[in-house]
Order: sequence, then structure tokens, then C-alpha cells
Amino acid sequence: MDTLDGMKTVVAVVETGSFTAAAERLNMSKALASKYVGEVERRLNVRLFQRSTRKLALTEAGKSYYQRALPLLEEFSELSDAVSGGQSSPQGLLRISVPVAFGEMKLAPLIPDFLQRYPDIRLELILNNSAVDMLAEGIDVRIRVGGVDDSSLVARPIKTLPLILCASPAYLLEHGEPKTAEDIGAHHCIIDSNFRIGEQWPLVSPTGQAHAVKVNSRIAASSPSAVKEIAIAGGGIGMVPRFIVEPALEQGLLQEVLPGYSSLEFTLFALYPHRRYLPRKVRCFIDFLVAEFSQQ
Repeated sequence: MDTLDGMKTVVAVVETGSFTAAAERLNMSKALASKYVGEVERRLNVRLFQRSTRKLALTEAGKSYYQRALPLLEEFSELSDAVSGGQSSPQGLLRISVPVAFGEMKLAPLIPDFLQRYPDIRLELILNNSAVDMLAEGIDVRIRVGGVDDSSLVARPIKTLPLILCASPAYLLEHGEPKTAEDIGAHHCIIDSNFRIGEQWPLVSPTGQAHAVKVNSRIAASSPSAVKEIAIAGGGIGMVPRFIVEPALEQGLLQEVLPGYSSLEFTLFALYPHRRYLPRKVRCFIDFLVAEFSQQ
């Protein structure tokens, strides 16, 4: 066993909390992961983990080993990058967590171009709208829309995503097209329950006047794509990120409501662990995102 392999395995077990998850992260068998940890323990003549049928607990020696091993692994990666310089391309598995709608509609189409530029990288997209434990799940980069309140992560802004109001042409033909913010209150509206604004929709008129519109709603959904589909089916007016509804607007399935008004804007962030060294594969991916979305 290579010393670095053993070190990487111990770190993976600590961060994922199990041999099974660590083996999946490192693309090896559970038996091999267990063997590597056992060999590290034999070399050091200490127990790094207390094992039982129910759980895996880190010992004091294990905690100390992890805290010292982590910066060593980072320094080794940094050394490799510094020595190779531009002579070798970034490589390895890059695991990216991304919200479902954004991942499917905006990020997935960019992946072939990224991999063509960096042929030694393998990429896994994890599409998930729930909270993510980046260390435990072995996530290299998390794409998030909205605020970031985890101080252990670096948050790099990528793009601003505006929300717009829209409805189907058939709905607007039947119920009339709103002309002012106050008119929205007389319409059926579709709530995206991911937004904390609830039934108070903030709108700003073309002249800069702010409105907090109390909307009437019988429908709520926890997915912007679902809000879009309900609006297309004639369910009412939805407030949706523009990128979600752009294809439907172009096809005439939806029509923007109060186009001169503005509403909320969310920032798209790339999140990664707050460590001194950023792996080249992560740095290249984030730089790629910034370059791509700055053109859109």
C-alpha cells in the first residue's frame, strides 16, 4: 500500500462516516478501503476508529491523524500542480452537486464542451434540491441558487438569475392581461414554495416604485419547473426564474406578464470547501462556468 493511498482512505472514511461511502468516493471496494485503514493502523500501532456493528467512531488518535493528514494531502496536490505546471491537464473525478432544474436546463448542455477541453477529467452530476454535506458526500463543487450561510465554504458568484411573471396566452385571453402591479391581486397565482416571500410578491415598476402584492393562490409547488408547467396548462400567473421559462416564451407557450416590471433576483454561486489549496480540476471548472455564463 502506498502511504498516500492509506492517507487518502483514512480521510475519506472520516469525512463520509463509513467504509462503504469512502470506497465509493475513492472508486475502490469496501474490502480494500478497510484493508488500507488497517495497514495504516498497524504501521502507526494505534487505533484510528472504534468499529462496531452499528457505527464507526473516530478515536482521539484518529482525529489527530485526520487533522494532520488533510493539509499534507493538500500540499502534495499543490506540489504536483506546481511541478507539472501547464504540461499536464487536470485529472480525476469531479463531483458536482446542482439544483435539478438548473442542472438539467443550463449546466448539462455545457458538460461535453468542458470535458472536451479537459479530457483527463471524469465528471459526475448529482442533481438534488436538498441540503448537501459536501465533505460526507465527497462533493467537489456545489452549485447553489440563493443565499449562502455556511462560513466553512467559499462562495464564488457566477451569475444573477432574475425572476419574471408569466402565464399562458389562453389564461390571459380569458382573464385579461394585468396592466399594473395591483392587477395581479385579482388573478389566480401559482406559488413556488421554495421562495420565502410566500403570497407577498415584490414588484418594482418601470418608474422605480416598489410594490408588495398580496396574491391569491390555490396552488403551491416546490419546483420552478412544476410552476412553469402549471402556468402553461392555464393554472394562472407564476413567478419563475427567467431561464426556466425562456424556451416556453420563445415557443409561445407562455407570455411575460408586466414585462416592464422587475422582481427578485437570485445569485448563482459555486461553493467549495474553505481550504488553502483548490484542486486544479475544481479551479478549471469554476473558471469555465464564469466564462460561459458571462456570455449569456
